[in-house]
Amino acid sequence: MKIFFDGGYSPAGMEYALVASGRTYMRRDLGEGTSMEAEWHALIAAVTLAHDLGLSEAVLLGDAAAVIAQAHGAIRCPPSCRALFDRFRDLPRPAHLRIRYIKRTQNLAGIALEAVRR
Repeated sequence: MKIFFDGGYSPAGMEYALVASGRTYMRRDLGEGTSMEAEWHALIAAVTLAHDLGLSEAVLLGDAAAVIAQAHGAIRCPPSCRALFDRFRDLPRPAHLRIRYIKRTQNLAGIALEAVRR
């Protein structure tokens, strides 16, 4: 199953959206932080959703190249995101989990976040 994820920062604070099987999951009350921290919250929520749905295989699709590279261990997390990375690393997850980068225009979760901001 594909799960789209996106985090962002608005005047109200950090927020994220997930889209899986045509259903949108959104949280807009994450408090103060950065856009990168919001992306980490979105990725953590996507892994958690995949696990909660009992999936044995999932592809997580997002447009935050830096966060995806950090999740893969290709680059280091900045200190401000280290606790979120550690939380991500320790999450229960499907046996076959892939995290892939997609363009912003293809990210259904990003489109959902933009729609609620209008």
